[in-house]
Amino acid sequence: MGFFDFLKQPDIHQGVEEYNATPGAVLLDVRTPQEYAQGHIPGSKNIPLQTLHDAEAAVKDKGAPLFVYCQSGARSSQAASLLKQMGYTNVTNIGGIAAWRGKVER
Repeated sequence: MGFFDFLKQPDIHQGVEEYNATPGAVLLDVRTPQEYAQGHIPGSKNIPLQTLHDAEAAVKDKGAPLFVYCQSGARSSQAASLLKQMGYTNVTNIGGIAAWRGKVER
């Protein structure tokens, strides 16, 4: 582990690959509904960071694999921490859609 490893952003492409390969996984977009409407990764659920407490209604299984992204990776990092505090045990921050080069839905 290098000295500057903490500066590395998660690789959203690798994260989406892991999401696709994980049975029962949920892909969460924690951006605002307006941002989500402008383009999101296919298959993702929109639960904005401000309303993350609603995640329990959308994802009842606290052991379900959750893959979280936002615009740049900052909100998804906050969301991953919050979800863990809420009792979710399998949460991965995959970064920001700004780095995504794949297909988006509108």
